[in-house]
Amino acid sequence: MDFERFRAVSRRDFVTSAVAIGGTSALAACQDRERAATETGADGDGGEDDDALDLPRPEDPSDRPNGLHRWNDYLVRNAHGNTVLPRHQVVLGLSYEGSVPPTDEEREQVEAALRTLDRAYQWGTSGNQGASLSNGLLWMLGYSQRYFDRLDADPDPLLSPEEVLDAVGEDASLADPFDAVLVLNADYGSVAMAPEHALWGETDQLNGVEVEATLEGVFSRETRRTGITGKGVVARELDNEDVPEEAPLSMGYRSGFADNQAPEDRATIDDGPFAGGSTLAVSRLHIDLDRWYDQDTEERAAEMFCPAHDLDEVGETAEQLGTSSRITPEDAESVEEHAEEYGRIGHSQKVARARDDDFVPKIIRRSEGVATDVAEGAGFNFTSIQADVQDFVEVRKAMHTEEYDVDLDADDHGIVDYLETKARTALIVPPRERVALPEP
Repeated sequence: MDFERFRAVSRRDFVTSAVAIGGTSALAACQDRERAATETGADGDGGEDDDALDLPRPEDPSDRPNGLHRWNDYLVRNAHGNTVLPRHQVVLGLSYEGSVPPTDEEREQVEAALRTLDRAYQWGTSGNQGASLSNGLLWMLGYSQRYFDRLDADPDPLLSPEEVLDAVGEDASLADPFDAVLVLNADYGSVAMAPEHALWGETDQLNGVEVEATLEGVFSRETRRTGITGKGVVARELDNEDVPEEAPLSMGYRSGFADNQAPEDRATIDDGPFAGGSTLAVSRLHIDLDRWYDQDTEERAAEMFCPAHDLDEVGETAEQLGTSSRITPEDAESVEEHAEEYGRIGHSQKVARARDDDFVPKIIRRSEGVATDVAEGAGFNFTSIQADVQDFVEVRKAMHTEEYDVDLDADDHGIVDYLETKARTALIVPPRERVALPEP
């Protein structure tokens, strides 16, 4: 790929393209452009120097949570106090190539490879509560039932991807055939990309830190997916002029309100061999944005949140809602009444029915990024963490039209009719101390 012809485009668009394309040339070009922007405070054309960004390295690499899913204290927060996910995401579907069972040498190799990430980058914002941009990396490595089948193990609380798909009424052929998935999130595109190169021996340094070991011979890369989120970014990525310029997600509204995310303790496995870890659901979806935006603003807001919401209280991109989606137990219990009164029901009020007895959500959305690796259409990466994969199943089932005794067309039934599942899998994310080739 000749990146010179992209010199005239904005830095954001350039970096997004580089992350999606991948490869050594793309990484070098991305680092060049991002470094120029940090030096000039503008997009710049990057000059000729290909040196990487010089980002802060952790003083104590061990000073980070044992739970790889514990990101909340290390994320940027917006003016309302809601967590803001990093802009760039790389999702790598992996195949296990090591010994069965894994040897001590292989486990030490993986530990050393992952330790390089922790030595090279701070954990997200490093706990800086006032940060407007993350200088670090957040990552998770999860293992699927396919990996554990090799070890003749069936760990709780995991389900196979086929079991997940069957439980939510979808085709089992959509199961992702991965043994493991590595998720890399960062505000800098080069930081989301560079670990992949280090982990597979394509560079000998990572942010100025010598690469201690790689994953070569243990894991191979089967699939690479990329995504992006953020105001002013999504609208430029999608070929749809109806997406609001300030929308952080493709359907127009921001998500991740404090009241519709589970507390991290609620998403943490309490006991057993993976206590302190979590489970991860990874999905690739397609969104029919043309049909979604054929509706007017009031219809879309009603179907995303709740038809009883006042449109003025939502705002064009839900910016008026502050820290709360304003979904109440009464909204969740009033689906049938709202269907009759308003002729539609909302996605948020439906999934709120899957909360626990104290009306606390069970899952945390860790990505709702627009896919940047698809040639056409509106692809979508959705990842969530939860203590038990069954929690994800219950939330997804709450979206189904057949769960409700209402006489509504499917396209008035929240957002489910606008989504098409392309692939799913489920994984256990062990705590950091056990993340290297775990055996239950």
